[in-house]
Amino acid sequence: MPIHKEPAQRPRSRWRVVALVGLAAAVVAAVAVALCTAWDDSGSASPRALTAEETQRLAIARFRNFEAGGRAVTITVPDTAGGLVITGSVDYRNRLGYGVVRGTGRNTSGDGLIEWTDTTVFVHPMEEVPTRAPDAPPTAGWHHRPLQTMGSTLDTTLSIVLGLGSDRPDNAQLLPQNGAAWLGRDQVNGQPVDVLRGPDAHGRVGAPGSVRYWLGQDGTMHRVRAEVASEPEPVVIDFDTHSRAEVPPVPTR
Repeated sequence: MPIHKEPAQRPRSRWRVVALVGLAAAVVAAVAVALCTAWDDSGSASPRALTAEETQRLAIARFRNFEAGGRAVTITVPDTAGGLVITGSVDYRNRLGYGVVRGTGRNTSGDGLIEWTDTTVFVHPMEEVPTRAPDAPPTAGWHHRPLQTMGSTLDTTLSIVLGLGSDRPDNAQLLPQNGAAWLGRDQVNGQPVDVLRGPDAHGRVGAPGSVRYWLGQDGTMHRVRAEVASEPEPVVIDFDTHSRAEVPPVPTR
């Protein structure tokens, strides 16, 4: 009588192992993609509604600057001729900014010291610009003009920077209704932050992507990026990239 043999089971086990390995690889790949998307500093991850905690953080962000009294700032102002970089400090309680301004590319004619308020810009041209603004600024050689509300990327930027401080929190209930959203996660100077679409210097939320905040867990601003209608590149304000100096009173002459 012929002997009946059961079919070998080893191939089925081998294919099962292969399938499990493939599934595990797919899961790892999916997690990697998710992590890369979540940490996209451009905020290109799909926007979502703010959680209650994120809304509160965004609402107190400008108040945090006022509460601190002042912040050190590095401001990048776009321009077709090369742009400007302002390194200085902002007094958010007295609404004064002060620092060194340097042009990049062909835009170096305005190098020197700069101080500004909500209404006036003071400039002190210098051939050799120091690395930081002096604690005691020159008493003479300043020129001043009204801060323009339209038509000047520099003046728009200066106004935006002063507007990033407020003596009271923004209305947390209105932020989600006006388009505020979570855009992604990032790191700034080694600090983990959330990237949020939020209000402009007047508490308004503009078109998607118009103003983005890089906020820490306590609502502290680490970076702000704001689109300006006249420029293809955004204005970028980085906070605490150097030690903050006291902002002197505005020049009298």
